[in-house]
Parts: sequence; C-alpha cells; structure tokens
Amino acid sequence: MAPLADSLTPEQVTLTRLEEQLVWYDKKSAVNQSRYRSLRILTIVFAALIPVLTTAPEIPQGSHIAAGLGVLIAIIESVQQLNRYQTNWTSYRGTAEALKHEKFLYLAKAGHYLNDPNPQTTLAERVETLLSQENVAWISGTSKPDAASGAKTQ
Repeated sequence: MAPLADSLTPEQVTLTRLEEQLVWYDKKSAVNQSRYRSLRILTIVFAALIPVLTTAPEIPQGSHIAAGLGVLIAIIESVQQLNRYQTNWTSYRGTAEALKHEKFLYLAKAGHYLNDPNPQTTLAERVETLLSQENVAWISGTSKPDAASGAKTQ
C-alpha cells in the first residue's frame, strides 16, 4: 500500500507521480504496439489467402471463405482506425521516453536541473507539461471529425 501523500516530501510526491506515469505510458505503449502488429499480421495473412481461395478449384467453398476473409479484413481495419493502435503506440512511447529523459536528467542533476535552485519544482512542472501535452493530443485526436460521416469520433 502506498504511503499517504501527506507523509511524503514534495520530491517523493513528484518522483512517485513521475514513476507511476512512466509505467502507465510504457505499458499502454506496449499494449497498443502488440494490438497494432497482431491485427496487421492478420490482415496481411487474410489478404494473401484470398487469391489462393478464389483461384484454387480444389478448395471447396473457396470463394465463400475468401469473401468471409474480406469481411474480416474490413472489420479489422475499422477496429484499428477506431482504436488508433498505431497512433497511440507511438504517442505513448514518445511520452514514456520523454518522462525517462526528465527522470534521468533530474537524478543526474544535469540539463535543466544543473544550476536550478529548486529542481524538484522544475521536474514537477516539466512532468505535468508533458502529461498535459499528451492529454491535449489525445483529446484532439479522438474528437476529430470523421471525414466519411462528418461526425466526431469519440
């Protein structure tokens, strides 16, 4: 169980927040990468099977199976577009790497923190700026009008 925030120093609060967010973005990046790659592989395999199924007379119901694979490809591509796995993967990875960068510089007392009279405050502000930028990017990406329908996606 995590200690109460009241019993932590400001530095501990900042580093705890940084570490929790770093773990979250790292995990979410990995999940989105895995989903994106898995669905892309399925799409490639299904697409490669369609010509075989439609041209091989020895495969019973080949054209029906090929049609089903075409439907599955359309569904997979729609799910990918809707859930933005590739975009989220790269965005979350970028945020995780930026958080790692800030953590390293802070702990090494380098970069922005080298001559800073209050490095903990600077770290807190920089971490929150990174998280705010990610949130703004996510919100703007999920509320773009859908070009096909004119409706906003959510």
